[in-house]
Amino acid sequence: MNVQDRLRRQLLLAIVFIGGMTSLALELSASRLVAPYFGSSLFIWANLIGTELLFLTIGYSVGGRWADRNPSPIRLYTIIAVAAGFITLVPLLSRPVLSLSLRGFASLDVGAFVGSLVGINILLAVPITLLGMVTPFAIRLQITKLDQAGNTAGLIYALSTLGSIVGTFIPVFVLIPTIGTAKTFVLFGLILLAGSLTGLYLAGARPQMLRFGLPVGLLVSICLVAVALPHQIKPGFDGHLVTERESLYNYIQVVNNNGTYELVLNEGQAIHSLYNPVFNVLGGEWAYFLPAPLFNNPPYKTSDLHSACVIGLGAGTIPRNITNTYGPIPIDGVEIDPEIVNLGRQYFDMREKNLHVIEQDGRYFLALTKKKYDYIAIDAYQQPYIPFQLTTKEFFQLTRDHLTPKGVVAINVGRAGSDFRLVNVLASTMRAVYHNVFIIDVLGEANSIVVATNDDTTKITNLAANLPNLQQDDLIQLTDNALSVDAHLRPGTTGDLIMTDDHAPVETIINQLILGYIRTDGNNP
Repeated sequence: MNVQDRLRRQLLLAIVFIGGMTSLALELSASRLVAPYFGSSLFIWANLIGTELLFLTIGYSVGGRWADRNPSPIRLYTIIAVAAGFITLVPLLSRPVLSLSLRGFASLDVGAFVGSLVGINILLAVPITLLGMVTPFAIRLQITKLDQAGNTAGLIYALSTLGSIVGTFIPVFVLIPTIGTAKTFVLFGLILLAGSLTGLYLAGARPQMLRFGLPVGLLVSICLVAVALPHQIKPGFDGHLVTERESLYNYIQVVNNNGTYELVLNEGQAIHSLYNPVFNVLGGEWAYFLPAPLFNNPPYKTSDLHSACVIGLGAGTIPRNITNTYGPIPIDGVEIDPEIVNLGRQYFDMREKNLHVIEQDGRYFLALTKKKYDYIAIDAYQQPYIPFQLTTKEFFQLTRDHLTPKGVVAINVGRAGSDFRLVNVLASTMRAVYHNVFIIDVLGEANSIVVATNDDTTKITNLAANLPNLQQDDLIQLTDNALSVDAHLRPGTTGDLIMTDDHAPVETIINQLILGYIRTDGNNP
């Protein structure tokens, strides 16, 4: 075997590795394209993974037939060059496609929602199918002796899988945090293009290099310039977009809406934190966390609350409200996303001296800490979903283990109109751990606050009984709101479903809520 033949075989093996690496990198990077519009729930991941496997399967089948029909390295490298071109187009084409999906989702038009989700998969269909053709093509080209066919096929699959392993980690830990999602697509397109052009050159295919390589190279260059120019990943729904960031966990926007800063995550269907530098914003579901400790037996005053823990700190709205209402008590704020913490300090004045920020998963923190709290507030969302691990009997037992004798836990739960299925399931699950559970509906919002007390002797009437002890006007008003007819203050009851770590169909329930809302055109069912 001469030097040039050895180079050709080594390049072919390298291309197999690069193809495997790129296929997984595309899947993980595509999740970042989808997250600002659809989120990153289990269903979205199932869609992405299922789509990738489907198109890889098609690629394996078609690639094998094409390889038998014309086992030419020139044809293989031409396929790879075309794949490189399509890969670089994905981040550019995805923006208009997903912008249409955003409007469809905002208006709850299920046809647009599903159609656009199919759209992003169509964008990935061609490059993934073409990458799937690489492995069978390479096996066909590498086999020169039938008695070594098994060894050759094993080597090719091993290299492809090894590339996939590398492609799993490189985008997540290096490229996306460093250069962003769009440039990650273009970079992998460039790598594939370089490999394909080298292969065409070694195969002596100068005409094919000019016919396919130069146009694809020009396309990649245009895409590289386009993604390098300053641009918004996604416009804000309302107000002026102050900044947007991509973190390991979220796509993040900070929006200035008439002087009030809003923290918006992923698909943007909810606001996660509020801050106004002129006056204290006390509204929405965050404010309804404040009356929760008043379910303790009377007389209970604001001075009786000595410590708190907030799971799902966000940009610090709940700790600020607690501090303004109950005083500068020690608060542990747990937030898994360090970038949200940075933005909270930069734009939301999250600088309370009594706030200790822990950048960690909420459940993991509770499992490790030895502290006990008078109050644990849970507002952790991957909108529109609650992370399932924060909804189970085992998790609520963990919260009870970290409450003082008069401790209280409260969780923010979304609903649709008068469909309280998720609220009732959460209350039922908490009842499996706590004797007393109470529900408050947030006025004017599609949220309820579910409260449980560590003291088994508390009563639902305690909230009204503690009202005369209050001095703060805001807390008095909020407690009055919680006691109003529209808040539907009621005890939580035990239902048929108690969620556990083994079985917690949170996403299924929420999807049913969304579909029910769509079927009734947003009217209460």
